[in-house]
Amino acid sequence: MRVKKKYSCLPAEEKGIHIINIRAIEDIGYDQHESTLLNSLSKNPDADCKYGLYFRDGKRKVDYILVYHYKKSSAGKTLARRAQQNDAGVRSTKQDQPLPGKGVQLEMGESEPHMDYHEDDKRFRREEYEGNLVEAGLELERDEDTKIHGIGFVKIHAPWNVLCREAEFLKLKMPTKKMYQINQTHGLLKKINSVIQKITEPIQPKVAEHKPQMVKRLSYPFSREKQHLFDLSDKDSFFDSKTRSTIVYEILKRTTCTKAKYSMGITSLLANGVYSAAYPLHDGDYEGENVEPNDRKLLCEEWASYGVFYKYQPIDLVRKYFGEKIGLYFAWLGVYTQMLIPASIVGIIVFLYGCATVDENIPSMEMCDQRNNITMCPLCDKTCSYWKMSSACATARASHLFDNPATVFFSVFMALWAATFMEHWKRKQMRLNYRWDLTGFEEEEDHPRAEYEAKVLEKSLRKEHKHRETDKEKLTWKDRFPAYLTNFVGIIFMVGLTFAIVFGVIIYRISTAAALAISSTPSGRSSVRVTVTATAVIINLVVIIILDEVYGCIARWLTQIEVPKTDKNFEERLIFKAFLLKFVNAYTPIFYVAFFKGRFVGRPGDYVYIFHSFRMEECAPGGCLMELCIQLSIIMLGKQLIQNNLFEIGIPKMKKFIRYLKLKRQRSLDHEEHMKKKQRYEVDYNLEPFAGLTPEYMEMIIQFGFVTLFVASFPLAPLFALLNNIIEIRLDAKKFVTELRRPVAVRAKDIGIWYNILRGIGKLAVIINAFVISFTSDFIPRLVYLYMYSENGTMHGFVNHTLSSFNVSDFQAGTAPNDPLDLGYEVQICRYKDYREPPWSENKYDISKDFWAVLAARLAFVIVFQNLVMFMSEFVDWIIPDIPKDISQQIHKEKVLMVEVFMREEQGKLQMLESWKDKDKNKGENCNNHSPRLSRSCSGSLSSCHSYPLDV
Repeated sequence: MRVKKKYSCLPAEEKGIHIINIRAIEDIGYDQHESTLLNSLSKNPDADCKYGLYFRDGKRKVDYILVYHYKKSSAGKTLARRAQQNDAGVRSTKQDQPLPGKGVQLEMGESEPHMDYHEDDKRFRREEYEGNLVEAGLELERDEDTKIHGIGFVKIHAPWNVLCREAEFLKLKMPTKKMYQINQTHGLLKKINSVIQKITEPIQPKVAEHKPQMVKRLSYPFSREKQHLFDLSDKDSFFDSKTRSTIVYEILKRTTCTKAKYSMGITSLLANGVYSAAYPLHDGDYEGENVEPNDRKLLCEEWASYGVFYKYQPIDLVRKYFGEKIGLYFAWLGVYTQMLIPASIVGIIVFLYGCATVDENIPSMEMCDQRNNITMCPLCDKTCSYWKMSSACATARASHLFDNPATVFFSVFMALWAATFMEHWKRKQMRLNYRWDLTGFEEEEDHPRAEYEAKVLEKSLRKEHKHRETDKEKLTWKDRFPAYLTNFVGIIFMVGLTFAIVFGVIIYRISTAAALAISSTPSGRSSVRVTVTATAVIINLVVIIILDEVYGCIARWLTQIEVPKTDKNFEERLIFKAFLLKFVNAYTPIFYVAFFKGRFVGRPGDYVYIFHSFRMEECAPGGCLMELCIQLSIIMLGKQLIQNNLFEIGIPKMKKFIRYLKLKRQRSLDHEEHMKKKQRYEVDYNLEPFAGLTPEYMEMIIQFGFVTLFVASFPLAPLFALLNNIIEIRLDAKKFVTELRRPVAVRAKDIGIWYNILRGIGKLAVIINAFVISFTSDFIPRLVYLYMYSENGTMHGFVNHTLSSFNVSDFQAGTAPNDPLDLGYEVQICRYKDYREPPWSENKYDISKDFWAVLAARLAFVIVFQNLVMFMSEFVDWIIPDIPKDISQQIHKEKVLMVEVFMREEQGKLQMLESWKDKDKNKGENCNNHSPRLSRSCSGSLSSCHSYPLDV
């Protein structure tokens, strides 16, 4: 009842406003209904209709808005305003409902005889479409007297009978009168839950929907024949604004406009520019003085604010306002963020363990010990000289922070974490399905897209022209073959482009390292590797951000030329292409460093060259894991900071500022319009249109890949993802509440194809981490040395074991250092990292037996690690049930209660029929005790009595 009182509005007649009835002009070509003109200015009509939330009568709520462009001359402004007021009393019956705006267009036509043909065609389409909407039972009201010049608005209201009819068609589950007790925990669990509730009370949002419920209403698909089952005490609030807009949108999609030679719904009309926008209204303002309480304002205070970042999300209120699909996205994002907390804690512990044991790490101590006097071979030809291994001391110590035995444990932990996260989300999803009455919901096939219908029409017209007979056409794989071929070639080209850019960055690294080695001072040469790595990663980051935007547009274009039939098919194909391209774009540089850098270098005297001049890159003496960590951290953090946050904040703010400048220029032209307060639909029109959840999911899925795929090289990745997501939730919430038009609520019981992508990334993460530990880090070589070659069972001598020797006299001509005495003494033997025979061996520089022993151990580790972790993940998947036990019990209880309700109803009907039969029998006995004449009349009445219960 509260909602009814909140949104009720007295009609103008009850507020003392003088009403004058005006007869419509019959010369226009149709009978227009009697409308009202508000002559008294004692009351503001905009305030009566809550500034656009209601029709002009202040009673009928605006459920949807259609926006269109029209050419408006200065002479027609007064006529337009008069026509807008004349349309204020639109009736729901067909004979009283005109095609809105028809009269004003003809009046304008007198002052503007040379009408644009295309504008005229769009006007005719709008008239027919709006007439069909009226036939479908909707009520319309037009408004062209707005502050935005050249923009007209059509307000749509769905009356009660239409809402009931469509709710039955859509099989919407609505709450019945029957209420039942939700099973509560007992004993120790009840005490634990009460303690947890008290502890978490400060971080709970202050909304009614978030409080734990003790009772729940039984829900059942709405039926007009069974209206007595539902709680209709307040019809105004029975269907909330989200449900009303969904119902109207379904009518808009299936209502056709045939004047354009083929059937058109609202999606086609929007695509062809007949209407420029279509959207439901927000509930009201979210800031300002004297703002009435509404769900949007409550969401802004308790959800879309950075000051409440520590609180839980009011997911039920989000679902109530935006619908199940958006509610599921934010619920998934909240679960993902919560699960990052234990992963971040373990990652910090692993990192701190590396910091604590860095001084006890024997290999890095040997590399830093200048007494070892290990002379390394040059890093490049001619210009580079010999160098001491101790100069790479800092790199070796830093590598230990991420390359230690704890990272292996962390990789296993993160694989199990990913499996647990997926299972936890499935259980959370089932709880939401139960709370939101989505159990048993199955998505029906959507209406065909406008582009698909146009393509089918084009095909049928060609066939009709050839064969003179047409059946119901559809697009086959033959029709789509050119699009499929274009998709295949386009994707291959884009992947090749990504590889080419990575290759270009490799050339940059090699050439820059050689150039810096020539020009740098001796102290600067030690930082050449870090300088080259950092600059190359920044270049990679900039390229990734640019290509991400380009690939998003290309993926949409490739999907459009395929002409998918439904919006769901379009979205799934778009997601697959965009994810494939963006995955390759984001991870190719990281894959190169992890698995290819330093693998194809060759050896001194027989190096591998690119373009016969550039030597392939080598890993640092401590391995490539440190460089992989730098690459991963910069790309991940830069992508999150620049692309996910600055772009999401900066671009909407810039667009909003541009719109503000345009409106300010228009206001300066018309001071009278500037003084009026904007209607709700005008304010919402200036917001950004909702573009779907694909970009939001995509950035989180790519982040999930950073957290899981290469976590062995960067244990702090979950921590940075957690910090980003805390901001991301509030940033997305603020965008949805304040920056975007209200999206149409879409029912959904899961997150769709994104779940399968997450599972695929989780499986791939196990394999990649196995290879990173085995081939990129030095974990396996250390184990092999410790158990096979160490003389005293320690790691002493490990560094010397991993280095091979080279006689400097075996350099190829023109590749020896120009300054062989740079270290102050003549070098005869230099060392390089590889497992090869020494120069004094019979098979000098051939691969040694140690190499094959380490390779066998690496492959064995990959197989054991992969199968063990996969088995543990499947065990976690098996041991955790997808549906919580209490939820399955509640679902079963609902079914039993619903059967009881219908059984009681049937028993009531049978008892009523039996009572009527007994009454008829008594009447028949009374008739037998009277005269035959009276008996005949009684027999007639008896037959009528018998017919009555049968009809009932």
